[in-house]
Amino acid sequence: MTAPEVFTLPALAGFHAAGGSPVAVAEAALARIAAWADPALFLATVPPEAVRARTAALAAEGPRGRPLYGVPFVVKDNIDVAGLPTTAACPAYAHVPAADAPAVARLLAAGAVLLGKTNLDQFATGLNGTRSPFGTPRNPVAPDCIPGGSSSGSATAVAAGIAAFSLGTDTAGSGRVPAMANNIVGLKPSLGLVPTQGVVPACRSLDCVSVFALTVADAAAVLEVIAGPAPGDRYSRPAPPHWQARPAPQPAWRLAAPWPEQLVFDSPEDAALYEASLARAALDGTLLRVDIAPLLAIARRLYDGAWVAERTAALREMVEQRPEALHPVTRGILAAGLEKRTIEAWEDFHAAAEARRLARELFARVDILLLPTAPGLPDLAALAAEPVAANSRLGTYTNFVNICDLSALAVPAGFRADGRPAGVTLAGPAFAEAGLGGLGAVLHAAAGVGLGASAAPVPPPPRPPPLAPGELPLLAIGAHMAGLPLNPQLRGHGGRFLRAARTAPLYRLHDLGNRPGMVRVAEGGMAVTGELWALPAAGIGPFLAEIPAPLGFGRVTLEDGSTPLGFLCEAAGIIGAPDISATGGWRAHLQMRKDG
Repeated sequence: MTAPEVFTLPALAGFHAAGGSPVAVAEAALARIAAWADPALFLATVPPEAVRARTAALAAEGPRGRPLYGVPFVVKDNIDVAGLPTTAACPAYAHVPAADAPAVARLLAAGAVLLGKTNLDQFATGLNGTRSPFGTPRNPVAPDCIPGGSSSGSATAVAAGIAAFSLGTDTAGSGRVPAMANNIVGLKPSLGLVPTQGVVPACRSLDCVSVFALTVADAAAVLEVIAGPAPGDRYSRPAPPHWQARPAPQPAWRLAAPWPEQLVFDSPEDAALYEASLARAALDGTLLRVDIAPLLAIARRLYDGAWVAERTAALREMVEQRPEALHPVTRGILAAGLEKRTIEAWEDFHAAAEARRLARELFARVDILLLPTAPGLPDLAALAAEPVAANSRLGTYTNFVNICDLSALAVPAGFRADGRPAGVTLAGPAFAEAGLGGLGAVLHAAAGVGLGASAAPVPPPPRPPPLAPGELPLLAIGAHMAGLPLNPQLRGHGGRFLRAARTAPLYRLHDLGNRPGMVRVAEGGMAVTGELWALPAAGIGPFLAEIPAPLGFGRVTLEDGSTPLGFLCEAAGIIGAPDISATGGWRAHLQMRKDG
């Protein structure tokens, strides 16, 4: 059997399920490496005979218990792989680690097949992809443009169809800008969600291991494999209960976007592509324009403040003893860290705490902040003319994300007439990956692009999976619905959105102040709109214990005849409460109340 033309996880899983061998996939990947013939892409490769031996062993054992069975991948060469040199794009730094980084070890245990280690901006310092003594990887979708950095090789290998996914790193945007540059997806996890043990540090307190893939769902599937604390990693942290990376659709997103005057673009086309994505996102929710000046201000400190000294501290011996081994731009950045003072570090520390507080306030009001990934994509000539200024401009909307302890997802937004790709980034609070993926998949599917450099169509957004064993359906009709104040309480008990729903015309709805009360009536009933959520059966009791009287749970009849649990109110509880049944539901009532 011939391996799939496009390496997505569903295509590869289908190939293997039909009797295809991982050996055939590996042969296709090796052939694509040879055909791509970019000497600046790989800094180390797994020998072809070792790749073949690995896939033959997998084929003999079968896919059982291996969610990434036979899936080819690459990693950025600042991430350790046992037996392969780690250079961070600096030959003088090269060493051969004895152990895999935890993220790599987890991928191998899941059945993934490593092809090699890819080029990067030296020591992950840069967002453009040209700061490597090994050359600049070729951009598969815009050959005259930069590939984006610092995870340049990781992104181009996916866009070129060589790897199904790759690992990069992200401190200031290196998991997002290359995604935009290569028309692929870049998932920047929450700080500490994926261990950075075995990763050459840039700013260790801000570093993340990121994922590049052709689709949002594929990136999420990889993240779920590599997420989780590592005992030896001082910065790793566990995700909250019920966390998942799989895209979680919602019926109504609370969106934020910067004030128009805070948006800068390289061209009117870049602006139009961003506005088109914003308009599409707003169809599925509400939009609030917000002031991001405090976020932009803290972003400037990343390269002007104490975090430069953190970069320097990780490489101090090289900066002081072997500066000639460093790329000239990298050397200049790292040398500046030697001049930083402790008093400046404390000023930055307090400024970061304030930025995180403001971010928490923002995300108490909204679910997602929708940003341009970058103002635009410069070509190689423009970057060479202004290597520092052009690089800084690429980080306009990325540099503050890790400082503010946010999660982020970069997805394609379309192409300009001259063939340059554009992208948008969805940012949310820590551990919001599932929500970002839900909207990100919608925007990716609506962008009108292919997958990477191919013409293969973007798959439709995932639908919520049906009830799993141990789950019960629950109809929310008030403040527990998505985007409303009590929704975090429902999610905290493991709730996940299934679909919008409406009751049979058997109920009356009343305004109890900050929530509605729904009662069943013998006559004069009306249909009430709500949302059907799945909740672990074990969570029903604890959740019910938090619901104040006169509300409770009971069987509710939907218009399709099904009878899930739902929020009901005691008859005595609605005495004197306004009847709002004519509005059709709590959301419509809130809007009417807002409109006056």
